[in-house]
Amino acid sequence: MASKYQKLLSKHVLIIGGTSGIGFSVAEAALASGASVTVSSSTTARVDEAIASLKESFSPDKISGYVCDLSKPSLEQDLEDLFSKVGNVDHIVFSAGDRLASMPVAEISLDKIIAAGQIRFFAPLLVAKVGSKYLSAGPESSIILTTGTVSEHPRPDWSIVASYAAGLHGMTRNLALDLKPIRVNCVSPGLVDTNLWSHLTAEARDAMFRSSAAKLPTGRIGKPEDIAEAYLWLLKDSNVTGSVVSDNSGALLV
Repeated sequence: MASKYQKLLSKHVLIIGGTSGIGFSVAEAALASGASVTVSSSTTARVDEAIASLKESFSPDKISGYVCDLSKPSLEQDLEDLFSKVGNVDHIVFSAGDRLASMPVAEISLDKIIAAGQIRFFAPLLVAKVGSKYLSAGPESSIILTTGTVSEHPRPDWSIVASYAAGLHGMTRNLALDLKPIRVNCVSPGLVDTNLWSHLTAEARDAMFRSSAAKLPTGRIGKPEDIAEAYLWLLKDSNVTGSVVSDNSGALLV
């Protein structure tokens, strides 16, 4: 293979939220492409489990992990501490999330709005602020954020979620200017089979997946390894910045 296509070979990728779901699949994909990977999550158990799983398939010396709980009021200082441990990186992927704050408008309060933004909006903006100091100033370096199709396809009771998801579109474009020549992009997945839905019973989750798949042009919902390919492209293509990439089984068409 021509070396010009091995763009992740010997690169260092930090994945915040990289211990499960889409983030874990991005870690696998980056390692398979020759990168070294550092994963971060909120607990030692999650980090240790992810590292052990990755080491079953990839070289142990290319894998590391650190704990960073994004839910604390000390968020910015905790990110400073994380990056001081991780050191310089070539790419930062932010795929962390928490339970979606879906509720009727009548139940919305200021406290609930603020709480819903801690991990899904405030954290990625501060990751860009802190993490950009550890990236080389050039288009070979990048930050990839994560939003969702609710930013473009409204759902009942998702006003808080949709507001932050749509805000990430603007955040991505503006950071691409503020941090240039570092590239900033965002992936917008549709419904994906991850542990985000673990609060549902198995029966309710399966019913939701079947119902959704029947409406989608692809006839199936996404798998984490599908969505990881979008991140992989954005990591490798030094000509893309300020873009939000849809990866949603055609959900915006129906």
